[in-house]
Amino acid sequence: MLKRTLVANRGEIACRILRACREAGIEGVAIHAANDSGSLFTEIADIAIPLEGEGLAETYLNQEQILKIAIDNGCDSIHPGFGFLSERADFAQSVMDSGLIWIGPSPEAITKMGDKMTARITMKAAGVPVIPGEEVEGGLEEVLAIAPSVGYPLLLKATAGGGGKGMRAVYEEENLESEAKAAMREALNAFGDDRVYVERLLTGSRHIEIQVLADKYGRTIHLGERECSVQRRHQKVFEESPSVAIDAELRNAMGEAACDAARAVDYEGAGTVEFLVTPTGEFFFLEMNTRIQVEHPVTEMVTGVDLVREQLRIAGGEAMSCGPLNIRGHAIEVRLYAEDPANNFLPAIGQLKRFIPPTGPGVRLDTGVREGDAVTPDYDPMLAKLIVWAPSRIEALQRMGRALDEFVVLGCTTNIRFLRELCDHPDVVDGWTTTDMIDRLWPDGWKPDLPTIIADAGLLIASAAESTNHGKKIASKSGTSEPLSPFSTLSRRYP
Repeated sequence: MLKRTLVANRGEIACRILRACREAGIEGVAIHAANDSGSLFTEIADIAIPLEGEGLAETYLNQEQILKIAIDNGCDSIHPGFGFLSERADFAQSVMDSGLIWIGPSPEAITKMGDKMTARITMKAAGVPVIPGEEVEGGLEEVLAIAPSVGYPLLLKATAGGGGKGMRAVYEEENLESEAKAAMREALNAFGDDRVYVERLLTGSRHIEIQVLADKYGRTIHLGERECSVQRRHQKVFEESPSVAIDAELRNAMGEAACDAARAVDYEGAGTVEFLVTPTGEFFFLEMNTRIQVEHPVTEMVTGVDLVREQLRIAGGEAMSCGPLNIRGHAIEVRLYAEDPANNFLPAIGQLKRFIPPTGPGVRLDTGVREGDAVTPDYDPMLAKLIVWAPSRIEALQRMGRALDEFVVLGCTTNIRFLRELCDHPDVVDGWTTTDMIDRLWPDGWKPDLPTIIADAGLLIASAAESTNHGKKIASKSGTSEPLSPFSTLSRRYP
């Protein structure tokens, strides 16, 4: 049994893990950079320890400092969350060498699945279907030589990559060399490794991932699929479970393939095997994420399984507590970003003058921010994950739409309006979601309607006026005299 766990992360996922630790009776230790002092996750923790230094390299990526804090404060385990050091095999090995428990898979499994070419080779040997393509051992010249045999359109992908970094689509041979150089340059900057490999670009495909769990007692199971096709810049925006494109037969086939992938690397803990599914129902291995996923809540909502709690159980030497797969209802997650969708989704900064999340039946919010917090360029611009559950998909879409209508964020630009439009778009409502959907629907970029912009500008002005008057009552369009009434800030929707 774990007693005290250090969370080597920050923000929303640190809050999520720390809460799971508290429910499990495990003390949670947070680490934080100076600019995270007083953040929500530091207040949730039982113990909060400041990190020395500035910037990511000196703080959240500083393996030696994090390990020292864990040892000095009597921790018996480290949970890496996602991002940062979560898929660093060398960090996992250092944690284990220090006598601490690593809450994740073995360093060997991370290494095999973290290197995309090695993962392809391993999956081929395990009988898991992979996307047609070629592994590349050399540099640019070999990429140029191999590409014609793969055919166009093709995708160049960073061998050590993730999160869409070092990835370039090439539709014509004349663009191959320039795109290959750009992919290699980006891969080197992001991962310190400029190797790329070549895959066939499967246009019109769906991005489907399977959640797996494996414990120390030889049991490996899957918990169904998540549909993650709606993406921009290869990063997910809108996720749901189950997928309208997956029937019971295909779910079983993909689930067994995902379990085979996990068994092939002696996997332990929670992991996600990602696939591309073609319009004809063929599926191909894309990659395996050897950590908890950002979108894990949708699986939790339809299965009733607390994935982080299962991670803690498995790492502590217990058997997983999950029974047979039982999917109930439908769940949808959207990622709320501080960004401007009308300006190529560029990140935004500012102070959260108002942050009023929606509530009600079947609504969950995973976040690491509160009203008054500053949104800075120091970290990822994701503010929150809004998740809803309902008995059916159409009801889940309606509930998500209602929740987004009620969500008030003032002080920085967000993608709320864009997410709201997605919920009503016929392609989403009908379930025709593919990885090229956003580019296909808005080839010249998404532009909001003018009345919505004016309404939001009015809300921002009202918020600023209320702050200036130090909480004095401000009459809203609805005529309410109560400054804390939701009608005072949501009057555009309740005239």
